[in-house]
Amino acid sequence: MRSRFATNTLALIDGGFLVVASQAFGASTTAWLALAVSLATLGILGVAQLDRGRGMLQSVFDAAIGLLAIWSAVAAMAFNGSLLTWLLVGDALSLVALALGALVGNEISNEQTVQSLSIRSDGRTAVKAAEEPRSAAA
Repeated sequence: MRSRFATNTLALIDGGFLVVASQAFGASTTAWLALAVSLATLGILGVAQLDRGRGMLQSVFDAAIGLLAIWSAVAAMAFNGSLLTWLLVGDALSLVALALGALVGNEISNEQTVQSLSIRSDGRTAVKAAEEPRSAAA
């Protein structure tokens, strides 16, 4: 399993958990859960950065998820009551959206790589040239 898939899936699960927790528990409990999830997400992203093959697209998503996790941790400690509850719902839904975007973006990237390969008759793999539409004048 690639580290991109693992980190994006964990971010998706974290976001989904926080959405449910923010509606199921009180603001105080949700604040501590949000802090724990945010710090865990930052830790996972930090360790994942050891993999140098994550690519530019994943790096952008990692930065956005990291900034959102930092904001969630700050919000969990700075706000309280219903304001905190709804801020964390928004943060958690944003985390879910970013994680889904990263999963889809990486899947599209992988699909383009697979489609650029073709199997030759002798069993070896060859890279296909990009097929450009030809104009009628050419």
